[in-house]
Amino acid sequence: MKNYTVKLCAGLGLLVLFSQTISAEWVQTNGPEGGFIAGLAMSGGNLFAGTEGDGVFLSTDNGANWTAANSGLTDSFVNCLAASGSAVFAGTQGGGVFISTNNGASWAAVDSGLTNSDVQSLAVSGGNLFAGTQGGGVFLSTNNGASWKAVNSGLTNYVVWSLAVSGDTVFAGTKDDGVFVSANNGASWKAVNSGLTDMDVLSLAVSDSALFAGTYSGGVFISTNNGASWTAVNSGLTNTDIQSLAVSGSAIVAGTYGGGVFISTNNGASWKAVNSGITCYDVWSFMASGGTIFVGTYGGGVFVSANNGASWTEVNAGITNTDAQSLAASGSAIVAGIYDGGAFLSANNGASWTAIDSGLTSADVLSLAVSGGTVVAGTDGGLFLSANNGASWSEVGFTSGYSFNCFAVSGDTIVAGTDSGGVYLSANNGASWSPIGLTNTDVQSLALSGSAIFAGTDDGLFLSTNNGTSWKAIDSGLTNTDVLSLAVSGGAIVAGTNGGLFLSANNGASWTAVAFSSNYSVNCLAVSGSAIFAGIYDGGVFLSTDNGASWTPVNSGLTDFNVVSLAVSDGALFAGTYEAGVWSSPLSGIGVTGVTNPEPRQAMSNQGNLRISSPGHGGSDAIIEFSLPHSDRVTVAIYNLSGHQIASLVNQNLGQGGHSIPWNTRNLAAGRYTVRMQAGANTYVKSISIFR
Repeated sequence: MKNYTVKLCAGLGLLVLFSQTISAEWVQTNGPEGGFIAGLAMSGGNLFAGTEGDGVFLSTDNGANWTAANSGLTDSFVNCLAASGSAVFAGTQGGGVFISTNNGASWAAVDSGLTNSDVQSLAVSGGNLFAGTQGGGVFLSTNNGASWKAVNSGLTNYVVWSLAVSGDTVFAGTKDDGVFVSANNGASWKAVNSGLTDMDVLSLAVSDSALFAGTYSGGVFISTNNGASWTAVNSGLTNTDIQSLAVSGSAIVAGTYGGGVFISTNNGASWKAVNSGITCYDVWSFMASGGTIFVGTYGGGVFVSANNGASWTEVNAGITNTDAQSLAASGSAIVAGIYDGGAFLSANNGASWTAIDSGLTSADVLSLAVSGGTVVAGTDGGLFLSANNGASWSEVGFTSGYSFNCFAVSGDTIVAGTDSGGVYLSANNGASWSPIGLTNTDVQSLALSGSAIFAGTDDGLFLSTNNGTSWKAIDSGLTNTDVLSLAVSGGAIVAGTNGGLFLSANNGASWTAVAFSSNYSVNCLAVSGSAIFAGIYDGGVFLSTDNGASWTPVNSGLTDFNVVSLAVSDGALFAGTYEAGVWSSPLSGIGVTGVTNPEPRQAMSNQGNLRISSPGHGGSDAIIEFSLPHSDRVTVAIYNLSGHQIASLVNQNLGQGGHSIPWNTRNLAAGRYTVRMQAGANTYVKSISIFR
């Protein structure tokens, strides 16, 4: 089982030639709906969902509809939620704890004395509020968060993933040191781990006199004596990475990474999978209320069951916390590929979206293209075709389980780039495919221009003029060889890299840097007539109408500047963002007129120059690999998604050649982190998602 999903992020800083400022007005397209739900809580009849990157959402009708509730919430990465009376508390990744006493209408920071602001868990015991942090241990507030004090006596590990309360007793699940118990409101703690064979405790739950612990790789354990002894209870539990636990009546529900939801009605003696209706199997959070169970997933949003998990219904109306990593125009329709959320279709310019997943067995849609009447979807689990705009999909058989990062289309011809299998070609709208070279290469972007095929990899650009029979490197003038995106504009080829934008007017024989500093990544490109659009992580969208000589930011109204995909359809530009779904702006509003939908040429990619190799399940180190063309000063640092540096791995001169840097990830909470490498004047950035 994989532990990490590597996804492209971008660098910092921006240098571009501005021609003018255009007042494009972007609007969120009402989807696609779903998201990364790290926490759920109920207060009265109000249900709250905490997301990764989009703050808190509120539902007053059991999840049927949601609205954003973020006024005053200055950290949008919400790790956990808890309710106490009329107060709701949100623990965030870097902003500490926030409180709302008016059902989410407004939030206020309550951090006095809270010396660690990465809050992983919250629990309420009478008038006491406990906060478990990443690296600071446990904090206690007796006045609704107005002030805090550390309560760590006897606690030998200060990374506290989980908390639970049973009467006056508090339990803390830690990283690598198991479970601790306090019978005096945290004044002192003692380890209670006899029989607990996996000491990385991600979740805790109390059911009457039984205490359950969910672990990183050892499954579920039960204690009936306040943790004095533990017994593994995993019969029927086919996935033992337990992200979350909850009690629903006499039942225990367990959420796993990759296996969905399991339920036990006999105190864990046996389990069965209950996933009918669930489309995302990475389960982060639960909320049980009466006979209703809510599930928060990593990418798929919220699901609800009123029959103890026998069936689930997706309830995401209004939650737009999706990573729209690929877009394609299909006639007047737009198709969006969502990270861990499948595919969606809008036939009304984004006013509404419909999930189109029938037959799509992989939920991580990396790339999309349209050829004739066929929609092609590249996923991390293979390639799929639909001849009816996604109403149904069929898988194209490949002998190896490649991830399909990108496509390019011309007429009936489609070329596909994979993560390790090189390039494939289909001359019949995807019905059959043949390998055409660059084997064992990570192909991130593709473009077609006449008889030429351009392939962007994490190690340069390649050209074939004979349908892939032979390839040659075309890197002259290309000072950054991590090629993330490609497009054809007139007679020019445009290459977006992890270090700026380059242009070639001679089929790649030479390249000229035309925009953006070496610290900025151009994730995606789109062409409409003479207009070129560039989507940049942390930079939003830029427009050029003079073949890349000058660029103008067109970001008015856009709230998520982490743009990862672009498409043009029906006189509008669509932008897929990292945490806020799909946005649209009329082309006329950004000074582009008289254009029609361009022929689809390529889809964005999700790879980067840095290679991050994850350990086996339960391993402690990830490996960061890179190669230097010459000796240089190198720094490698890790940042959380609030922008705080949490580790410095390298800060020294390194020699020419390949380097492997170990990174101990075992003390990190689940979530997304950014790895930033500076080598001389060049910056490379990649993000990694960590699951526990």
